[in-house]
Amino acid sequence: MTNSKTWMCLICGWIYDEAEGAPDHGIAPNTSWEQVPMNWTCPECGARKEDFEMVEI
Repeated sequence: MTNSKTWMCLICGWIYDEAEGAPDHGIAPNTSWEQVPMNWTCPECGARKEDFEMVEI
């Protein structure tokens, strides 16, 4: 298993964890960031996928 990564919304600070996914927002657990659809938006503020940056937690 590869190490999951976390991605933070640069607008509001919401964290996407690949291991947890975002099941309430249509993204299954263990979904890599690359597999998240390009038209997906931040569930907190509506920011686009390009407004996220990988972060170490």
